[in-house]
Amino acid sequence: MKYNLASSTWGKEEINAIKSVIESDMYSMGKKVFEYERDFASFFNSKYAVMTSSGSTANLIATAALFYTKKNKLKRGDEVIVPAVSWSTTYFPLHQYGLKLKFVDIDLLTLNYDLESLKSAISSKTKLIMIVNLLGNPNDFSYINDLIENRDILLIEDNCESMGAKFNNKYTGTFGIMGTFSTFFSHHMATMEGGVVLTDNEELYHILLSLRAHGWTRNLPAINHVSNKGDNPFDESFRFVLPGYNVRPLEMSGAIGIEQLKKLPKFLKNRIDNGILFTELFRDNKHFIVQEQIGISSWFGFSLIIKPESKFKRENIVKKLRNADIECRPIVTGDFTQNEVMKYISHEIHGDLKNAKYLHTNGFFVGNHQIPIHDEIKYLFDLLS
Repeated sequence: MKYNLASSTWGKEEINAIKSVIESDMYSMGKKVFEYERDFASFFNSKYAVMTSSGSTANLIATAALFYTKKNKLKRGDEVIVPAVSWSTTYFPLHQYGLKLKFVDIDLLTLNYDLESLKSAISSKTKLIMIVNLLGNPNDFSYINDLIENRDILLIEDNCESMGAKFNNKYTGTFGIMGTFSTFFSHHMATMEGGVVLTDNEELYHILLSLRAHGWTRNLPAINHVSNKGDNPFDESFRFVLPGYNVRPLEMSGAIGIEQLKKLPKFLKNRIDNGILFTELFRDNKHFIVQEQIGISSWFGFSLIIKPESKFKRENIVKKLRNADIECRPIVTGDFTQNEVMKYISHEIHGDLKNAKYLHTNGFFVGNHQIPIHDEIKYLFDLLS
């Protein structure tokens, strides 16, 4: 391909990190994972980080944790607001824990919540708003925090596509009570598969530690919010206190993460520089709407939505791009409510989701990379011009 969706972020440092784990002959979660968690929390100015096997499982245990606090923050049947455009595992954990999903439209410019639709969707039943920072772009947290001021409503951020983005000089993924991240191959940094949950809440941190590893007490500190842990390691080796999972990362993933995090500032700078060129070329284009950044986007990829007045058809453009060796994809899942899986999910659709529907049939995105891709972006622009 002349313009791929993504490219490898690894170098000799990551290979050497893998070798160091092989030489240690300890592959399951250990000191490299814990070191990475410490570094990750520090980088994003958060108190606690919990590494998981993927961004999807980060969403899973983040959702689950809210059901096991001493004063349960959520219960089955509670209403959670979600955007109509996101990845599938934004939604599935919420459904699996018995929450009722209320789907709200997105803004065609930012690709995040349509703020007026979000405002009108909040009801006395709303207990949680899932904030998804789409394709690297922050939500308007000032507006959203004003909306929920003096209301008993929690925020969780699915920040899996927006590592390194900022709003008012604060990293996304740190605005909610928890924020989730993904380090899959095509994301801002890569640890094979991998995810992280960030939180400043110590009780939730301890719950996450237990849920990540079988619901047992073994990985909890001596003094914790989950159990009266004893000092006999034999008794605590197989003691289960929560209905947890095994979503632990590999030790190799932690070792790789340590090295990737050192490179992340440069990765982000290159992505932002690529984004500057892309927006300069496509700004005011007569055929396409491009994403309007709120705050500082970390530019996961570059979206293009065909304008209503254009005579272009998406199927023709996709064919043209493929013939020119340019990879492209739908904008995340498009309007998720059009998927067959919705018949299994307890949900409500707020309004007509007109923007999500339009994006579903008229939108696509191309990749961004952690290295300069100015030639590729210009190649795309010339082709579509």
